[in-house]
Amino acid sequence: MYDVCAGVRSTRNKDGGILLDLHRDRMFRLNPLGAIIFDAIQKGQTESEITEEIIRHFDVSPEAASSDAREFLMSLERLGVLLARNP
Repeated sequence: MYDVCAGVRSTRNKDGGILLDLHRDRMFRLNPLGAIIFDAIQKGQTESEITEEIIRHFDVSPEAASSDAREFLMSLERLGVLLARNP
């Protein structure tokens, strides 16, 4: 599971969403898939729950959904938007 870092704000729109990192003065645009994943993170969903959420919204295989979720989560962690929560 992940926690959103302090200072990160988000908004959603019909095209996806936007993340604003107030501490680093950065902004990120989210496509619809990224917005769904970020919403799931904010709800405290696990990576497997996020994968199920992707499968429900998009016509993709479980493998593709899992890969997309993992890649996006790791990317947000590298950018300092997310912190991996210790089990």
